[in-house]
Amino acid sequence: MLTYEQKLSIIESFPELTKKSVSLGRINFQYEESLKEKKNVVFHLHPNGNGFVYAEGIRGYKTNDKGMVNIRDFSEEDLRIIITKSIENLSTDYTPFVENDEEVEEIWANKSGQILKLISEMDMWNVYAGENLDGTFNSYGEAAEYLDEEGFSFKE
Repeated sequence: MLTYEQKLSIIESFPELTKKSVSLGRINFQYEESLKEKKNVVFHLHPNGNGFVYAEGIRGYKTNDKGMVNIRDFSEEDLRIIITKSIENLSTDYTPFVENDEEVEEIWANKSGQILKLISEMDMWNVYAGENLDGTFNSYGEAAEYLDEEGFSFKE
């Protein structure tokens, strides 16, 4: 686990982020050029090493109800990747995976070459193994978390 100082150093290496002190010794880092309502990339980085990164709509991350991912146990590489993806996400006004009437279909694969399809159907997210239904989820995030836990990753 990275220390607070290590996390701070990594986050400060992103020149596009602005540091903002908040209560209880915590720090936020904002992306002022955000095209979305959100500006916080890093939220409540605490001297105990805890903190959050905004990742709503980014594949492969389980977010809380505010779209944040806890970074307490992230490695340097993982922290750099999620911050980069968060900035990219806030750099566009396009929001992926808006659940609407439009059907979305994604291919996910594991290291053994097994393929699953994730399809949005009637306000639900269904995972298929071939033609067989493997699971049904209420949100994209729940489905992506399931696929990730089962060792699958999104194929672009």
